[in-house]
Formats: sequence, C-alpha cells, structure tokens
Amino acid sequence: MNNHPITVLLAEDDPEDIYLIGEALEEVAIPNQLKIVQNGEELLDYLYQRGDFSDPSESPRPGLVLLDLNMPRLDGREALSQIKADSDLRRIPIVVLTTSKAQEDILNTYNLGISGYISKPVSFSGLLEVIKSLGTYWLQTVQLPPEN
Repeated sequence: MNNHPITVLLAEDDPEDIYLIGEALEEVAIPNQLKIVQNGEELLDYLYQRGDFSDPSESPRPGLVLLDLNMPRLDGREALSQIKADSDLRRIPIVVLTTSKAQEDILNTYNLGISGYISKPVSFSGLLEVIKSLGTYWLQTVQLPPEN
C-alpha cells in the first residue's frame, strides 16, 4: 500500500477530457498530484526532464501515467514504445485511457508492456467509476516500484 501521494501524469490532448478527468479525480478525493502533457513529445520531455519540464520540482517522476493513444506530434503508441525501451522508465506503470476499443491497439499496447487498458466511458458517471477504481487500485492498493 502506498503511504504517500504520488504524481499522476496524464498524457491527453483533448481539453474536455483533461477537464473531466481532473474533475473526476477531485470528486473521488484522490490526493495525488496531477500533471498534464498534451502530446507524446511532451510526455517524453516530461519523463526525461527536458525543455519546459527540466525542473525536477515542477516535473517530478510520476508513479503512474494515464496515456491516451491518439495524440498529435508523437502518438501514444510511439511514445509508449520509447518509454518501455528505456531501462530507467520502463518500470513506471502506464495505464492506457483512450477512446480506442480496437483489438489491435489492446494487443499491441499490452505487448509493449502497459499495466492496463481502459476505454474511456462516454458518461461522466462512468468516468467517475473508472477514476475511483484507478485510485483505489493504483494509488492505494498496489506497491509501486521505487523511484530510483
């Protein structure tokens, strides 16, 4: 069980989804810090603490990444492939949270090493249930790997 809050990194390009996921996290009272990146390039910059994300106090290593697959610049699949190929980053749990229900996406992302795959619910109440389950499991129940 996690004894301290972790940073949750949301990689999502849709402003409405960002807002709704933030609201859902607030509503289910998950006390972890939420950081947001809006494309795969920003995700990698954040994880490698480059550019706008070079300050470790502003860009702490996430304990969990929520990853949308369909993003501009570098999509989630490509970013995931790079993350899981890096021996330092591959231990960070990544849960795909996307609109895609394609069997190919599910299979390919699990083959790359994701920790879970969730299709985004269409209703806010459904999203609340998903976030509540994520919070209970990933942020309160499981033992996450050490940061270093």
